[in-house]
Amino acid sequence: MNEWEKEIRAFEYYLKIERSLSTNSILAYRQDVEKLSRFIQNGYPHVAPKDIRIEHLRPFIATLADLQISEFSHARILSGIKAFFNYLVYEDKITENPAQLLESPKLSRKLPETLNYEEIVRLLEMIPLGSPEGHRNRAMLEVLYSSGLRVSELVNLKVNQIYEEIGFLQILGKGNKERLVPVGTDAKKYLNLYLKEVRHLQPVAKGHEDFVFLNRRGKKLTRVMVFLIIKKLAAEAGIRKRISPHTFRHSFATHLVEGGADLRAVQDMLGHESITTTEIYTHLDRDYLRQVLNEFHPRR
Repeated sequence: MNEWEKEIRAFEYYLKIERSLSTNSILAYRQDVEKLSRFIQNGYPHVAPKDIRIEHLRPFIATLADLQISEFSHARILSGIKAFFNYLVYEDKITENPAQLLESPKLSRKLPETLNYEEIVRLLEMIPLGSPEGHRNRAMLEVLYSSGLRVSELVNLKVNQIYEEIGFLQILGKGNKERLVPVGTDAKKYLNLYLKEVRHLQPVAKGHEDFVFLNRRGKKLTRVMVFLIIKKLAAEAGIRKRISPHTFRHSFATHLVEGGADLRAVQDMLGHESITTTEIYTHLDRDYLRQVLNEFHPRR
C-alpha cells in the first residue's frame, strides 16, 4: 500500500467517525481524491500527499477544464480535494492546505421547482381518507410540507421523535445532526388521526415498530415509495410539473420566505449547515416580487 492509498483510507475513516457522513458522501469524497492521486502518481510519481504544493494542483485543475466536465462536477471535485488536505492539517501531517488558494468555478444557480399553495392544497385533497393508506398518505404529505423535511428524514421518523404537547418533531438530519422542527396545525391533526385511529390496526414487522409511516406489510416506507405516491397524486390533481418529495421541501421554504420569514429561522428548520444554501430561496422570493411588480405596478 503506497502513501496515497494509506492516506485515502485514513481519510475515509475520518469522514465516517469524525464527520459522521453518509456512505454515499464518503464514496464521493474518495473518488474525488483518487482522481488527484492518479494524476499525481502519473506526473509526479515520488510526490506523497504531505509533499503536495499549489504548483502540483494547478495542472490537475487545468485537466478538469480540458475534460469539459460541468461546473458543478468541477466544484465538487475541488471541494473533495480541499476536504482531504483539511484532514491532513487536522492530523498535523501538513501545516497548511495547499488547495486553499484554488478558486471554485462560479455556479449558475438553477432554481428548484416549487408548488404554489393552491397546488399543494389540490394535491392534498386528492388523497382519499377511506383506507389506512389514505390516512397515512395525508398525514405523511402534510408533515412533509408543514415541516420541510427531507424524504430520508420523513421515512426514518420514529414515534418517540414526535413531541405532540409542544408541536415539534425531533429530526436527525445529515451528519447525525439533531434539530427541532415545528409541526403545523393541519399536519398535527392528520398525524394524530393516523397514529391514534389507523396505525395500530395495521400489521407491524419486527424491527419496524418505532417507525411512524408503514407500508401494508408493516415495514417503514422507502424513499422510492414516497416518490411514487406523490407522482400518482400529482397526475390525479392535474399538476404537470415534475415534482418529487423534495418539491414539498422547496415549497415549504419558498412560502416561508415569500411570507417574510427570517432567513436564519428557515435555515434552522431546513437543517442547512450554511446560510448560503438557504439563500437560494431569496432568489425565488425576488422572482416573486418582480412578478408582483410587473403585474400590479401602473408604470411597469
